[in-house]
Amino acid sequence: MSIYDSIGGEAAVSAAVDDFYKRVLADPSLTGYFEDIDVARLKGHQRAFIGAALGGPARYNGRPMAKAHEGLGITPDDFGRVVGHLVDTLDSLGVPSETIGRIGDTLAPLQQDIAPGRA
Repeated sequence: MSIYDSIGGEAAVSAAVDDFYKRVLADPSLTGYFEDIDVARLKGHQRAFIGAALGGPARYNGRPMAKAHEGLGITPDDFGRVVGHLVDTLDSLGVPSETIGRIGDTLAPLQQDIAPGRA
């Protein structure tokens, strides 16, 4: 069974994305990255990306992560804060720790695309 199916599919991904962005947009360290951003559109991209990354049935057809985050100057600390908000979101939705770890393993390599040259 895919991670996507094990967490509840499309409904769970949608709920997770909504809660995740509430947390991220309430974080004063991160709000600057989202000025002049269409958050509803961003959520749609995020749902598609996460769904595909977790083994869902739809393909992600958005821009590559490096291109989507190019020029934003995302720091390793801010990347870590975003990851922390994702973990907190998944935990609050009752996703088992083992599954959260698998999701983290799937998404961790993206740090090089989102915060290039930083580890």
